[in-house]
Amino acid sequence: MAKDNVNHPEHYTKDEIECIDAIKSATSEGYQYYLQGVVLKYIWRYRYKHEDRVEDLKKARWYLDKMIKEVGRK
Repeated sequence: MAKDNVNHPEHYTKDEIECIDAIKSATSEGYQYYLQGVVLKYIWRYRYKHEDRVEDLKKARWYLDKMIKEVGRK
């Protein structure tokens, strides 16, 4: 399987459980706020962290898509 730093970064998975799924299970009420904060983080830093600026914008979009699905369920 190809390395995917945007959708499924290896360093956020332990024993086939992704960190994002563990956070959602542990903090169901605060999950939307968590997603909002992460979107802001990636948009805030995209110009400074990586040479490839698009990677952080893709990460922000990934979290925003999760947030849209979550808000749509409520």
